[in-house]
Amino acid sequence: MNANVEAGLSKPVFKPLKDFQRFSEAEMRQRAADFLAEMKRRRSIRQFSKQSVPPEVIEDCLRTAGTAPSGANLQPWHFVVVSDPAVKHRIRLAAEAEERAFYSQRATPEWLAALEPLGTDEHKPYLETAPYLIAIFVQRYGLKPDGSKLKHYYAHESVGIATGMLITALHHAGLATLTHTPSPMDFLNEILERPSNERPFLLLVVGYPAQEARVPEITKKSLQEITTFL
Repeated sequence: MNANVEAGLSKPVFKPLKDFQRFSEAEMRQRAADFLAEMKRRRSIRQFSKQSVPPEVIEDCLRTAGTAPSGANLQPWHFVVVSDPAVKHRIRLAAEAEERAFYSQRATPEWLAALEPLGTDEHKPYLETAPYLIAIFVQRYGLKPDGSKLKHYYAHESVGIATGMLITALHHAGLATLTHTPSPMDFLNEILERPSNERPFLLLVVGYPAQEARVPEITKKSLQEITTFL
């Protein structure tokens, strides 16, 4: 929460910017190129190893996500880290029920055609195989100490930025991820006992790739296709 809001202050409080690092142009180009190369290795996977992951790694990656910018600095996100096999099993059963309905009833032929190159279906064994599931919730509003509502601004945009930073941090740490978005996802509120002011944003599957892991042969759009310079 914004510290000024919590303290009931009407005037902003500023401090000197001390931690910004500036690099030479040569260093900037090298760092940008190196990071691009690292991120080009990132792939979403669907075959996970059962190998455990140090919890400290997950915690630091979540701390990274928590540094994301947000509307009015209200930080409208909550992360639920699931490693309990029984809870993962319940999530898998609920997710697969929604996915069966999606593939058999809800999805249009056009949507199914778009998914076909990825080889996806209603079976989600990785929800139990991977050592961690991170359920990401967006808080539609916050709660003040007296129980009254605190409006959140640009909540979905803020949580989207934090989620991108989390995925990047996990990849940088040497882990693989999968973004999973069964629709609807309200079952996550019930299983994970989250309050009514929170809505599921995304379920992130986290772990090491299985030895037999395979990924589809896909390409990304070029810079020219995704960018306009004026």
